[in-house]
Amino acid sequence: MNLRSSPRFAKRQPIVEVDLNKRLDGGEKSQLEENGEVSEAVSVEKSKDKMVIDDDEEGKGKLVVEEGQSSIYNNEVTQSSAREVFEGGRSRRRVKTRMAKESRKESGRKVALELAPKYAFFKADEESSEEEEEEDLAVNADQNEDWPGPFSTAMKIIRDREQILIARELNSSSKKNDDAGVKIQWSPSKDKKVKTFGKSPPSLHDLCMKVLCDNAEEVESLYGVPDAIKHRFVSHLCRSRKMGSRVLGLLVSGSPTEIHLSDCSWGTEGEFEEAFGGCNTEKLKVLELNISGRCLPDYVLRGILARSIKNLPLLTKISFRGNYRLSDDGLNAIVSSAPSLSCINLSQCSLISSAGIINVAEKLESVLKELYIDECQDVDAMLILPSLMKLKNLEVLSVAEIETVSNKFVRKLVSSCGSTIKELGLSGCRKLTAGSMKVIGESCSLLRSLDLRNLNRLNDLAIGYLANGCRSIQKLKLRRNAFSDEALAAFLEASGGSLIELSVNNFAKVGQQTAIAISRRCSSTLKTLDLSFCRNMSDEALGLIVDSCSNLQILKLFGCTQVTNVFMEGHSNPAIQIVGSKGPVLDRIQLPEYL
Repeated sequence: MNLRSSPRFAKRQPIVEVDLNKRLDGGEKSQLEENGEVSEAVSVEKSKDKMVIDDDEEGKGKLVVEEGQSSIYNNEVTQSSAREVFEGGRSRRRVKTRMAKESRKESGRKVALELAPKYAFFKADEESSEEEEEEDLAVNADQNEDWPGPFSTAMKIIRDREQILIARELNSSSKKNDDAGVKIQWSPSKDKKVKTFGKSPPSLHDLCMKVLCDNAEEVESLYGVPDAIKHRFVSHLCRSRKMGSRVLGLLVSGSPTEIHLSDCSWGTEGEFEEAFGGCNTEKLKVLELNISGRCLPDYVLRGILARSIKNLPLLTKISFRGNYRLSDDGLNAIVSSAPSLSCINLSQCSLISSAGIINVAEKLESVLKELYIDECQDVDAMLILPSLMKLKNLEVLSVAEIETVSNKFVRKLVSSCGSTIKELGLSGCRKLTAGSMKVIGESCSLLRSLDLRNLNRLNDLAIGYLANGCRSIQKLKLRRNAFSDEALAAFLEASGGSLIELSVNNFAKVGQQTAIAISRRCSSTLKTLDLSFCRNMSDEALGLIVDSCSNLQILKLFGCTQVTNVFMEGHSNPAIQIVGSKGPVLDRIQLPEYL
């Protein structure tokens, strides 16, 4: 076939007529070979007037381009095969380019890995000690679990009981194996008069308090009213946002012994300066001014409270929770005016730093018993540790949500003050592991309250240490921990006989064994129980708990979507208040009281 005669190629003759000698002279052929355009399977021959391209070694099928003529010897080669020959060279170049890029990336990764240790910042001493402690605990975990003690004995009893119940279930029925397990025997009461999810009738005291709150501006005097009633009256006003400067003036007039204001966000600086201007603080023992950042900066506090040194001689408890304008200088002035302070609440005071806490500990070394510094992010736990270790009578310490609290901090603090500590708040201190729980269990024999919420690194071994050492805990708060159902049940069997308040919030594993342990060991003491988001708790398990714990007053079931009317209408405890499942919620929420 003569391509020149085709109309399609008639106008493309100049492209064919090339100087082949010039094209391939010099180093161009070698350059083509390096780029992959010419390989062993493709050879380029040159002569004076033609170029021949072979696509195989035997010369089968060749494309010949002569001067003034284009022709294809089509024994096995077509125009597309020639195009494929040239396209193959391009594809090989792309592959080589891609491989080169990947090689550069890989070499970059290797360089980054080599340089990373030089530029990474870490505290080698603390991390290495904690890692060594974790390794020791992991190695000895199985051995420690078999040590004789209340926790290991309770674990053995629970496992044996589970095996017996499973075997009994298998022998007494023809159910499938996946249905076999611990079955709680509980039957709903036939008395349908028990209604705990509706709003209970208010007491006479509540009705009178509501009338007073609705007519607070008409109250002429609070003289002679007991402090407990004053406190409740003002608390109702703060919660309902009806507190004002007139009631504040009545509250602080004369020589009060206690002033409780759970929310001061309604007031201004001028209103507080005017109200406290005529207040005699010589007899003041308790002062609570929470959420007061808007109205009580440092200079106002100095003017109304710290007028002179030892201006508050009898003040023992003070709370400035949520005062975002209180700094170290203002705190120092208050502490200098109140030499008898035994309880200080500085939670959520964002301007308080380590220097302020050190100053407090040094000035109140012999009298300070309770210290709350939750969410004070400018406080470094390791910096204030030496000062805390000097406190001779420390009984309550809450350091919730302080990121610098570690196993080393707990170990050194407890070794110095463990014999006197009764309450520990460690919520949100996510560095803590089973090592810190071991020290607490061994040293804090008087511990009554422990807050371990949101500590996701604790395991069954940790709660075992607490069960063996802390045998008189009355308040335990847990949330999103990794404890198993059997381990928590063993703790309750060993050390749950004194529990008054138990929070087991958002536990995926808590179920039947924990329910049985609560009904057995906490039946006479437990008053408040939080099982919110524990969706493995069946109606039968909840019914067993509520019917067995005769003193149980509040049961929180937020997020327990598995609960049905079988439990809600079938339990036999008319005095209990179930919160979070049905009925009003806000009326049942108890605000925290730090004083």
